[in-house]
Amino acid sequence: MVITAGDLMATVLGAAQAAAARGEVPVGAAVVAADGRILAIAGNETEARADASAHAEMLSLRAAAAVRGAQRLPDCDLVVTLEPCPMCAQAASLFRIRRVIFGAYDPKGGGIEHGARVFDAASCHHRPEVVGGVRESECAAILRAFFAPRRL
Repeated sequence: MVITAGDLMATVLGAAQAAAARGEVPVGAAVVAADGRILAIAGNETEARADASAHAEMLSLRAAAAVRGAQRLPDCDLVVTLEPCPMCAQAASLFRIRRVIFGAYDPKGGGIEHGARVFDAASCHHRPEVVGGVRESECAAILRAFFAPRRL
């Protein structure tokens, strides 16, 4: 059975929804091995941990590295519901992720296609393949639904 980026994103959307239910910004991320096995999955936990770096991407990257017992994940993909911020994009580079797959674009805080464009910087040592816009409307909708009542 072939696992598609859309299938993986559906799973990661579940982590984002769980984060929203906990009062966290609804972003979910997973690290997926080359064989399609999910090594780690997380939703944002910045509020629960009182830690500004507890983004879903950071949590899943750290957990996957622990599972592997290695600091680098060169045969793995990072699947995330929102374009990673500059911190998370740089972490993906440092973990040597093979591919970053994300759902919604983030013109305000993104670090790949917007803002810092981390992978385009001369100081970036590893540039993963990037696939954006996977199930984009669903990923954006969960964020809009979360923020709408907070912006009244």
